[in-house]
Formats: sequence, structure tokens, C-alpha cells
Amino acid sequence: MSHKIPQVGFVSLGCPKATVDAERILTRLRAEGYHISPSYDEADLVVVNTCGFIDAAVEESLDTIGEALAENGRVIVTGCLGAKEGVVQSAHPQVLAVTGPDSLNEVMEAVHAHLPPQHDPYIDLVPPGGIKLTPPHYAYIKIAEGCNQQCTFCIIPSMRGRLASRSVGEILDEAEKLVNDGVQELLVVAQDTAAYGVDVKYHTDFWQGRPLKTDIETLIKRLGSLGAWLRLHYIYPYPKVDRLVELMAEGYALPYLDVPMQHASPSVLKAMRRPADSENMLRRIETWRSVIPEIALRSTFIVGFPGETEEDFERLLEFLREARLDRAGAFTYSPVEGALANTLQGQVPEELKQERLERFMETQSAISADKLQDRVGIGYTVLVDEVHDGKAYGRSYAEAPEIDGVVIIENGDGLEPGDAVDVVIHAADEHDLYAFLAE
Repeated sequence: MSHKIPQVGFVSLGCPKATVDAERILTRLRAEGYHISPSYDEADLVVVNTCGFIDAAVEESLDTIGEALAENGRVIVTGCLGAKEGVVQSAHPQVLAVTGPDSLNEVMEAVHAHLPPQHDPYIDLVPPGGIKLTPPHYAYIKIAEGCNQQCTFCIIPSMRGRLASRSVGEILDEAEKLVNDGVQELLVVAQDTAAYGVDVKYHTDFWQGRPLKTDIETLIKRLGSLGAWLRLHYIYPYPKVDRLVELMAEGYALPYLDVPMQHASPSVLKAMRRPADSENMLRRIETWRSVIPEIALRSTFIVGFPGETEEDFERLLEFLREARLDRAGAFTYSPVEGALANTLQGQVPEELKQERLERFMETQSAISADKLQDRVGIGYTVLVDEVHDGKAYGRSYAEAPEIDGVVIIENGDGLEPGDAVDVVIHAADEHDLYAFLAE
């Protein structure tokens, strides 16, 4: 007897950590026989995975929920905005349910309540690595949830809770399935990646019958032995970073370091409750480059933080000139509801924030352009992401997907996404590199 297969629409917003949450929900939905609808009008209900970190993200999430309600009418909300009590319900009281981040079971309970599953063994099968929102050749792996840091500008701990590390065995099982399924690049993410294992006091876990310590060094060594590129994101600037750089030099992970530094002025960093200062960071960067001269460094910064003076900002610009980071992003401070920084004295006017942001980006863009010019004439292995109009678009070890620029292979016709090819760089602009396939 025929029956209608339940259709679920899905919209996912936010960072790679939210992407992993979305992938887990999609995997469970497909495993239980639900189809994922590509449009609102074909869906029986819609799940919206939200972001709630800054005001712009909140606005985008609320607008997306409103759109889903207008187009479909039956909406379940999950993600970080759902952890802000009453925000979603106040704006959109007609939603079916609201859950917070990392709430797979709660989301599925809401789906079951409003759209019961229909079991069919022929449609319940899913790929070994689960449903992914990324291309087949790369995937994110979230190794921990939550954060123990107390940065005054951030409300992530209040939304996602304290640090909760996944077991080594569970992570390695997932990674091995992904690599066996054709994934060629694993991107490790967490709110505070280098803190992995702190919450469980680095206790011993097991994988394939072998005892393994629950710490970031052990995990990286094992992940780096699976045969895929390994890229680390969101490394809080602990001294432990120095050991991770050594592991990169030993070939366990790509020589790509993503360290959100946030500022360079000691007084601003103190107000943020962030570690280190510009002089210390410059020394450490020099050390990292002495270990791996070609290491790619990227960071993020906040301008216009409460109390930031012109002297503080000039110190940040001077730090950029001395550090010569390969990539750096910045955003203006946004007074997120619940953040301790909202109570600090010396709030910076919006116009001045924007003016400083423009000066920051002008300074860093010139540095990034110079760094890219330094790579002209050098050969790299590039992982192809897209091919169209006779050109291939990919990334070397120094470019993370959807964050950094790309390597444009101008004679890339005939390549396929997922191909790993050798190229030689022949030109560069402010953001991207241009290459030909190596002969």
C-alpha cells in the first residue's frame, strides 16, 4: 500500500559548529525515513537552525523564521537563538517548538510530535558518514560542545553550556567513516578546540581496543593518521598552541593556524578577559614561524570594544603591521544581550566603530595582498572545490573553505571537485591566487 513520505524542509544558519548540529539532525531525519524537501511548499514542516551570537545574526534568524512561517506555516526552531529565552516566541509565537543548540533529541521529539515518521527499510538508508551540508570531499568534525572561557563580549557559554568533550573513540569512528566515504579534508571545530579533554581531566578512552588519552594532542595524532588533510579551527591562544604547531611540522595537521586574538592592546584584552598581549603574541608568532616558515596564520579581531581609545586602536594596527598575518577578519563590537561588556564604561560611537573597521581592513588588506604576492612562483597541492567555465576553484593548505580566498586554476577544465592536483601560482590579487596545472 502506498503512503506519503513525510517531507521536512531545513534551513541552517551560523558557524561550522551549527553546521555540524544541522548535519546530525539531517542524518537522523533520513535514518528515520524522512525526505528532505528542497522547497517550502513541498515540505510538511520546516526546521530552522538559528544563530544568535550578534545582533545581525539574531535579526537574520528571526527574518528566516518569519519567511518559513509565511511560506510554509509549520516551523520548528533550533540553534543558538533558541537558547535566548522568549526571543523567538515573542517575535513568532506561532512556531511549533523551540530548542537550543546541540539539541538533536529535542528536535526529533518535536518532529515526531508534529510529523510522525513512516518506516520504510528502502528509504531509511543514509551514507556511512551521515548527511552532510558540505561537498563530498570535505567535512567538519565537532570535537566538543560549550566553553569554559568567560570572555566579556561572548554569550556562547550561556547558550551552549560549559565545555563538554566528545569521546576520542566516537570522534575517530566518525572521522574514519568519513574518510572511507571519500572525504579528503577534515576540519576540526569546537568553541575552544585546544581545551579538548579539560572537562574530563584527560581520562583514558578506547578506540579499536586501544587505550587513548582524551586530549587534543592524542586526538590530532590519530586524526592526522587517517590519510586526509586535517585543518584546525578556533584555537584559543593557550601555550598549548605551541605543541600543536610542532604536530603540524610533524605532518599530522596542515600548517594552518586559526587563533582568534581579538585585540592587541593590554587594556582592551583585560576588559575582554582575553589572555596574552601584543608583545607576547608577536614573540609566539615568531616562534611558530621558526618551526614552520610557511605556516598560514589567520585571526579575528573586534574593533570599537567599550573603552577602546585611539591609542588602543593604533596599537592594534601596529600589531597587524608587525605580525603580518596571512588573513584577518574583524567586526565592530555589538552589545549582545546578556554580555558583561554591555556594562563597561566608554561605549564607542557607531560612526567611530565603522571608521576604525575601515582602517583595520585597509591595513590588513594591504598585508594580505603582499603575503599573496610572496606566493607567486611557488608550487602547491590544491584540493578542487568547484569547476565551471573552464576554470577550477580550489584551496591549498593555506585556505580554509568559505573563509579565505581561493586558488583559481586557469587551465582546470576537465578537473572534478575533490581532485587533488599540483599547481604553480602565477599571479595574485588582494584575496585570491591564480595558477596553472604543474607540467
